[in-house]
Amino acid sequence: MDKMKAGIIGCGNISAIYLENLKKSPVIEVVAVADLVRERAQERADEFNIANVYNVDELLQNKEIELVINLTVPGSHAMTDIAALEAGKHVYAEKPLAISIEDGRKVIELAEEKGLYVGSAPDTFLGSGIQTARQAIEDGLIGKPIAATSFFMGGGPEAWHPNPEFFYMDGGGPMFDMGPYYLTALVTLLGSIRRISSSAGIQIVDRKIGSGPKEGTSLQVQTPTHLAGTIDFNGGAIATMITSFDIRGASDLPRIEIYGTEGTLSVPDPNYFNGEVKLRKYGQDTWETVTPIFESGQNERGLGVNEMVESIRAGRENKASGKLAYHVLEAMHAFQRSSLEGKHILLESNYEYNAATKTDDNQTETVPSTN
Repeated sequence: MDKMKAGIIGCGNISAIYLENLKKSPVIEVVAVADLVRERAQERADEFNIANVYNVDELLQNKEIELVINLTVPGSHAMTDIAALEAGKHVYAEKPLAISIEDGRKVIELAEEKGLYVGSAPDTFLGSGIQTARQAIEDGLIGKPIAATSFFMGGGPEAWHPNPEFFYMDGGGPMFDMGPYYLTALVTLLGSIRRISSSAGIQIVDRKIGSGPKEGTSLQVQTPTHLAGTIDFNGGAIATMITSFDIRGASDLPRIEIYGTEGTLSVPDPNYFNGEVKLRKYGQDTWETVTPIFESGQNERGLGVNEMVESIRAGRENKASGKLAYHVLEAMHAFQRSSLEGKHILLESNYEYNAATKTDDNQTETVPSTN
């Protein structure tokens, strides 16, 4: 079967790993790149031997391109997705799906109207780490899941990122930057979210860029940098979650732990595709490593794009879907709303992820709902 021809819009830092991995794809051929800074697109084209360097409109008007991979900055995700869908192309975007819930809903509704697919990062949950953990839960190794903890504790990206301003604007912060990895993993492991309560604040205001040509430049912080909350899942489990750019020292807190009636599961960093899953059964004194159900590399970004193309051809719902990303987007907003409004926030969307790693023709697909 011929490969689906794709174009990448946005040639910043993250584009290199996508291009490196998609060069090996059995179902996708990247035939063009575009960026608002044409020189940046040309550099990526030269680096990865891509034939065509376009501006955004030229790429969208190219009829041979069926799929747009949207790697623009978060504030442009929804706008670029909508433009690609209007041009009749499937689209897969970096996280988050959108900045606002309204824009996220527009993307989903437009795709449904046009019969096109939307995919969204993160796709790390498709790797061996999260999938092995999910299988362990399905196999009953910890009994019934009843609780979880989830911690992203860091000092902020300004220390290493040469252009970190967008991390501190609306749609940034630790929740919109790293929250999608943790929330997507939790939904994969525990099912859809029912409600959220939280506190959020800007705990460290004085920040400076720490590297590159802007080193020493002050940053204006416009979004919460520390969010702590409680997540109630429809299945009954209760999770405690903290995301922070305000941890200037270090933390020994686990990335994710799932607690069940018969034991505890230690889940690896959801920012990566692999990692050890550890199990401690009720009554045991030591942890044991759960055998991975398959092997993954550390960084296989683009896996969700491949799976989406395979799903398009099979006529099934893709796993790293826009509907999953929309549920996570609503959850991230709920963390901020709960703090501002001083109350629990009930989520309107619902998403049940079919976590089976088998993709045989007899597999029943669960179609998620945003209603």
